[in-house]
Amino acid sequence: MGKSRSTRRERAAAETVVEDVDGGRAELIPDRDRPRAWSLLIDGAPQSHVDLDDPAHLSFEYQRRLGHVIDLAAPPGRPVRAVHLGGGALTLARYLAATRPRSTQQVVERDAALVQLVRRELPLDPGARIRVRSTDARAGLAKVPDGWADLVVADVFSGARTPAHLTSGEFLDDVRRALAPGGLYTANLADGPPLAHLRGQIATAADRFAELALVADPAVLRGKRFGNAVLVACDHPLPVAELTRRAASDPQPARVEHGRALADFTGGAAPVTDAAAVDSPAPPPSVFR
Repeated sequence: MGKSRSTRRERAAAETVVEDVDGGRAELIPDRDRPRAWSLLIDGAPQSHVDLDDPAHLSFEYQRRLGHVIDLAAPPGRPVRAVHLGGGALTLARYLAATRPRSTQQVVERDAALVQLVRRELPLDPGARIRVRSTDARAGLAKVPDGWADLVVADVFSGARTPAHLTSGEFLDDVRRALAPGGLYTANLADGPPLAHLRGQIATAADRFAELALVADPAVLRGKRFGNAVLVACDHPLPVAELTRRAASDPQPARVEHGRALADFTGGAAPVTDAAAVDSPAPPPSVFR
C-alpha cells in the first residue's frame, strides 16, 4: 500500500501544471532528467528552469551568464543586497541565496498570479531572505532606498519583449540611484539582426556607466540569429578576464566584448530616452521551436 501511494505521488509530481496568469498561459513542465526540476513557459516561450534540489544549477544559457556575473559581483560567498527586476520562477534569486547565504534580496515581478503559482508549486527555501513584490519593475525599483543594492539584475519580458520604459536612460538613472558605491548592474537583453535594439542599449548604458561588458553567443553578435546578450555595467573596472574565462568554458560558449571593441560595436547608436523608447523586438517564431 505504501509503495502504491508513493508511486501515485511521484506520478502526480511529474505532471505538467498549466494555469492562466496575468501574462498569459503558464506551464510548469517537469524535467525528466532531474527529479524535482521544472521549466516555466509563458505562452510557449521558455522563461525559467528551477531545480528545487539544487538551486545552484542553472540550465538556461542566459541564466548561467547572469550567474557568472552574480559570482563575480563580490568575493566568493560574501552576502550581498540584490534587486531582481523580473522574477519568473525566481531562479536567479534562488541561485544567489544558495551561493551567497545570508544575502538579502528583493524581487519585483509584476505578474501576481505567476508569483502565486510559483510560490505554491515551487516553494522557496523558508530560510532564504527573499522578498517578492508584485508590481511594475520600474515602480518597484523606485521604492528601493538610495544606495541600498550591491547588485541589480534586470530580466523583464512581457510577451517575450522587454517593455519600453525599462530600456531608457531615465530607467538607468534610477538603477544608479539604487546601487551602492561600487554596485553592479546586469541585464538580460534579446535581439536579432540588425541588432539596433542591442546597440541602443549599449549606447544608453555607456552614457550612464563608466565600465561595460557584453556576454553573448558569437552568432548573435554577428547578427546571424536572434538571441540573448547579457550586459554588465558599473563604475569601477570589471573582472573581464575571469568573466571571459567563464563564458568561454560554458557548455554553450560565449564571447565577452568590452572597451574599444564594444564601443565600436554600437556603430554610433544614440542613447535611448523615455520619449523615444520602444519595446525590444519580438523573437521570430522559430526561436521557440
